[in-house]
Amino acid sequence: MEVEPGRHNAVYEIMDLPNWEAFEEQVRARFAERDQLRRDPRATHVSTPLFRGQSNQSDKSWQLDTTLERYAPCSLKVCGYYEAVYSAKYQIESLTGRRWDIMTPPEYEKRLKRSCPFSVVEPADLPVYEFMIYLRHCGFPSPLLDWSRSPYVAAFFAFNQASPAVSCVSIYAYIEYGGEGKEGVGGKAKIYGLGPTVRSHRRHVLQQCEYTVCAVHSEHEWCYTCHESVFSERKETQDSLWKFNIPSSERLKVLRILDRYNLNGFSLFGLEESLMETIALRAFFAREGPLT
Repeated sequence: MEVEPGRHNAVYEIMDLPNWEAFEEQVRARFAERDQLRRDPRATHVSTPLFRGQSNQSDKSWQLDTTLERYAPCSLKVCGYYEAVYSAKYQIESLTGRRWDIMTPPEYEKRLKRSCPFSVVEPADLPVYEFMIYLRHCGFPSPLLDWSRSPYVAAFFAFNQASPAVSCVSIYAYIEYGGEGKEGVGGKAKIYGLGPTVRSHRRHVLQQCEYTVCAVHSEHEWCYTCHESVFSERKETQDSLWKFNIPSSERLKVLRILDRYNLNGFSLFGLEESLMETIALRAFFAREGPLT
């Protein structure tokens, strides 16, 4: 184990790898055993590994922060965030022509008092999640941390905007359940996984997305909080996290490999801008070096 310096002194396994091939080998070696664990009748809860790629802004990498944490660093009440989401709903509906039938803020506040909305999903919760996922993919600050079931999709996000000025990019791997149910302590932050079975933005499907949210119930209020605070106290059978650092000098090689499997900006975003980015990559860097 190594210690990653950060706000919460989070402890998890960090691996500095020499190249892309070493990452692929780590994925095969570490996560193939999950299929065997699923066949074990004693294993009651086994999660699919999830992956998240991050381009580091500097040699001190980003933490596992949500876009909401980067936008509004202070802890935010779940009800307060929902009021902001609900107030934005009518403007978004007016401009997009879409409709979301979600609870009003008073209804949602009553929902929070009955049970945790993230661990006990009721039918009325699904439209809320679908709307929140839509907002997340469209750039609205979100408490949802997005992951992919594909390590290769995560790799694209790690390498696509990687700066040559930094030494490495990072790909995280996360497993929520390690064969048993999760334990929780009142007043402590907990990570909740939100699965893929929702109807939402098309990128949710293209990028093979799943999401986690971290929340704590304190002083009769639910608040969103930082994922890193949970990893600092993780148990062996839940909330396991790995961080793989890969040299940013591997960027063009990795993007070429991913593009051969049709994993590129256009296939993952479907925008004209991402189409131009993909075509430019093929035109200038499709070979083993730039055009001269």
